[in-house]
Amino acid sequence: MKVFLDTNVILDVLANREPFVADSAAVLSLIEARTLEGFTAAHSITTLFYLLRREVGSVRARKVLMDLLRVLEVVAVDQDRIFQALAMDWEDFEDAVQASCAAKAEVDYLLTRDREGFGGSHVPVISPAEFIALHGRDAE
Repeated sequence: MKVFLDTNVILDVLANREPFVADSAAVLSLIEARTLEGFTAAHSITTLFYLLRREVGSVRARKVLMDLLRVLEVVAVDQDRIFQALAMDWEDFEDAVQASCAAKAEVDYLLTRDREGFGGSHVPVISPAEFIALHGRDAE
């Protein structure tokens, strides 16, 4: 099974954000164990670096992201993704880019805590908590 992680799901784990961290960490653990294939958008990595650098410094932020990229595949935000996202005409353009990248990766689910922002997604959108409830902590 293939899942796409919105930036907020990854940040829940990296910033230990309660009460979301447990379910998001469970999803990342499944990806680390290769039970799931995990994807995220290239611009999520730049956003995460910016946020992490402010909290833990550049050296630590780079290490954290290098570790993350050992388990997640990055989907390019290229001209086609941008055109597709613009054509979606969503209120939140960044969410449209995420949805476009998720569609490109042909994932089974887009995981986010901002379900309302992805109402027009062609990929089923659920939260990490819903994913774990549906598929368990040992999903395949």
